[in-house]
Amino acid sequence: MQRVVKWLVRLAIGLVLLLGVAIGLLVAFPPELLRVGTGYAAKIICSNVFIAGRDADEVLRDDVQAPGHPLLRLVRAEVDLDRGLVHTSLLGRIAPSVAVHRPGLGCTPVDEDGIEVASRLSAPVPEADTASSDQPWPEGQAVPAADPRLQEILADPEMFGPAARGVVVVKDGRIVGETYGPGFNENTPLLGWSMTKTVTAALVGLLASEGRLDLDADQLFAQWSGDARNEVKLSNLLAMESGLSFNENYGDVTDVTRMLYLERDMAAYVASLPSEAAPGTRFNYSSGETVLISQYWMSRFSDRSAALAFPREGLFDVIGMSSAVLEADPTGTFVGSSYLYATARDWARFGLLIAQGGRWGDRQVIAPEFIERMKRPTAASGGDYTEAQAWQNGPGGKDSEYGLPEEVVWMLGHDGQSVAIIPSEGLVVVRLGLTPRNLDFRPQRLVQAVRDALR
Repeated sequence: MQRVVKWLVRLAIGLVLLLGVAIGLLVAFPPELLRVGTGYAAKIICSNVFIAGRDADEVLRDDVQAPGHPLLRLVRAEVDLDRGLVHTSLLGRIAPSVAVHRPGLGCTPVDEDGIEVASRLSAPVPEADTASSDQPWPEGQAVPAADPRLQEILADPEMFGPAARGVVVVKDGRIVGETYGPGFNENTPLLGWSMTKTVTAALVGLLASEGRLDLDADQLFAQWSGDARNEVKLSNLLAMESGLSFNENYGDVTDVTRMLYLERDMAAYVASLPSEAAPGTRFNYSSGETVLISQYWMSRFSDRSAALAFPREGLFDVIGMSSAVLEADPTGTFVGSSYLYATARDWARFGLLIAQGGRWGDRQVIAPEFIERMKRPTAASGGDYTEAQAWQNGPGGKDSEYGLPEEVVWMLGHDGQSVAIIPSEGLVVVRLGLTPRNLDFRPQRLVQAVRDALR
C-alpha cells in the first residue's frame, strides 16, 4: 500500500512539474492564436471604453467573452484611463497584449515598446456635436415620434434580430423610426466592422471626384515593382479582384486575424502577399485589399497629417457624422476594412448620402458616376458584390427571395451590421448589434417589412 501511495505522490509531483513547465512555456512563448485572442480583446475593450464610453467589464463580458471562443473567457483586462491603454492577458500572465487610444484615430493593438510612437499620432476631433438639437435630422438632431405604421415592427424584437443595439429607418430624408437595445441609445457610437469598407470606397470616390486620384491607376506600391502585382489597378482592389492571396477566415490565425491583431504595419503585410490570379479574373473577399486601398489613397497626400484629417474634413464634417471615428493601425494607416465607430443615426447619414446619389444639400460630395460604381454588381462575384466595396445582395441569399428589388445596395459587417439603401424609394434601414453569423439573422426580412409598412 505504501508503494502505491509513494507512486501516486510521485505522479502528482510530476504532473505539477509538467503543468508548471507548460505554463512557463505558454508565458514565454505564447502561441499566435492566444495572442490573436488577447489582441482582439484589448482592441475591442479599448475602442468601446475610449470612443463609446462604455464600461470595460461590461465590454469584456458581453462583447468579448459571451459570443467568442471559450478561451476568451480566461481573458483578464486592465484599463489605464490616464494613458489611454488597455492591457489584456489569459489568466493574468499568458499572451499579454496592449491597445492604445489616440485622439481622433481610436485604438490599435501595439507592442509595449511601440506605445510611445503610436501615441504621437492623432487626427482632428470635433469639440462637440455641432448639429442643433432643434433642427430636424439630418441637418440637426431633432427626430419626431416614430411613424405609426412602424410601431408594430419596432416593438417586435424578432424582427430586428438577437442582440440588436440600434435600428434606424430613414424615409425621404428623415428618420421615421428608431429603436435601441438595453444600454444603448442614439448617442452611442457602434462598430460597423466591414461596413467601414463602403465608407473607404466613398473616400476614394471623393478624391476621384476631385481629380486627385485615378481609379484605373496601376503600379500602386513600390514593393510590387517588377512582378505581376504591378498590374493590379485601384479599380481591381475596389472590386475585390486583385488576385492577391488573402484568407478571410476568422476561426484561426489566418491572413485577416494576423493583419488585424499581430501585424503593426497592416498594409505592408498585405502588400507582401503573393498573387494567385490575374487581376480582374477572380473575386476574393479580402479585408486586406481594403487596407491597401487606404494606404494608397493616403499616399496621394504629401503631408501625413493632411491624410489623417481627410476623412473628417472631407466627409464626416460635411454630412454631419460628428460621432464618426475611423481607426488607424500603429503606423497611421486607416484600417478602412473594419474599424469605424459611429452612432446609428450617423451610419444612417452615410446611407442617405448614397441614397441621394452622393449629394448632400446643395453640394455634390461624390460624383454620381462613382455612386453608380458602388451600385453596379460584378460578374466575378456572381452578381453579389459591386465595383466599389458594397453588396448587391444581403447575407445568406438573393434579395429576390424576400421580395426586395434588385437596386438595393447593402453595407454589411461582422456580427450582424447592415445598412440597406433603396434609392428610388428614399429608404435607408440601419441595423447594428452583436449577432454572430451562426444565429442566421437575415436583415432582408426587416427591410421588406419596413417597405410594406411605409407604402
